[in-house]
Amino acid sequence: MPELPEVETVRRALAKEIVGKTIKEICIFYPKIIEDVEQFKQCMLNETIHSVDRRGKYLLIVLKHWTIVSHLRMSGKYFITDTNQVYSKHVHVMWTFHEGSILQYEDVRKFGRFIVLSNKDVIPYFEHKKLGVEPYFDTFSIERFKKDLQKKHQMIKVVLLNQHVVAGLGNIYVDEVLYQSRIHPMRVASDLNESEVEQLHYHIISIIQAAIQAGGTTIRDYSSLGEQGNYQTKLCVYGQTGKACLFCGHTIEKIIVGQRGTHICSHCQRMTN
Repeated sequence: MPELPEVETVRRALAKEIVGKTIKEICIFYPKIIEDVEQFKQCMLNETIHSVDRRGKYLLIVLKHWTIVSHLRMSGKYFITDTNQVYSKHVHVMWTFHEGSILQYEDVRKFGRFIVLSNKDVIPYFEHKKLGVEPYFDTFSIERFKKDLQKKHQMIKVVLLNQHVVAGLGNIYVDEVLYQSRIHPMRVASDLNESEVEQLHYHIISIIQAAIQAGGTTIRDYSSLGEQGNYQTKLCVYGQTGKACLFCGHTIEKIIVGQRGTHICSHCQRMTN
């Protein structure tokens, strides 16, 4: 599933291509991925796209009065074409703009979703979901992070994945962050000491920023308007099972934590601090 760096990369690419364009026609080939098909068509037709924003792993296509919330889930992708020929049999939505270009949404697994919200309802929608803060230095306070973790009596990997403390992290980046912080993913969040929390906070922000700069991580399905990311070449632990730890030389292992495949160095990431 695309995580924050991948979704942010898609957002930036989409913004360059579609902001300022007016929608002439919408074709929907698989309506089940849209919560309200008729509203979806009515609120977008002949409307101009004002911006493309992001909240956590959600893309926000902003019109004058409405926002289209797009969740890519496992395999959702966007493509820009100059012909109305469908890009593939897995294209489910196609927007034609007045100036001639076409935006196509492809989703092999059909897990992606579209929801229409009035602009005034966007903030309450994510508040209702209890979506955490964005992992940037100006929004992700170390003091708030310490307080939040003190209330969490679950495994730290589970806490970071549930999106309530900090938004946008998925399996890849949680593994990388915990490895760089030398924290075992099964440690209880409230048991982490102050130094460990500070390390975790720093590496969450720095790794997410580095991954954004690299255009995200392409392992299987992800691409941004056809362009693959490059951060997979910088992964230190995720997908490195059987290779030597960069810090100590011990073998990277794969274990299961919270029903998720998890990559660790058991020598550097110990169950006790």
